[in-house]
Amino acid sequence: MKVKVFANFREICQSKEVTVPYQEENNRVIDILESLIQMFPPLEDEVFTPDRTLKPFVHVFINGRNIIHEDGLHTRVKADDQFALFPPVAGG
Repeated sequence: MKVKVFANFREICQSKEVTVPYQEENNRVIDILESLIQMFPPLEDEVFTPDRTLKPFVHVFINGRNIIHEDGLHTRVKADDQFALFPPVAGG
C-alpha cells in the first residue's frame, strides 16, 4: 500500500510516498501505521501518544476522508485506497 506523507514526516521517511506491506488480515489504519513505524521508528513519537492514540492534530485521510469521520484507527483500508498522513502544522 502506498502512503503519502507530508511536511516533517517526509523528512523522516525521506520521500513523499512510502510503500508499506499490505495484508488482507491486517487492513486497518492502525496496522498500516504500525508497519510504517517499523520501517521508520522515529515516526512513533511523532504519530502516537503513549496510549497508542493519534497525537493531537495528526490526521490520516483515506481517499480524501478523515478517519475521524469513519472508525478512527480501526477504519478498514483496501490495497488501492489513497492513504495520506499529515503531521500537526503550525503557522501564522
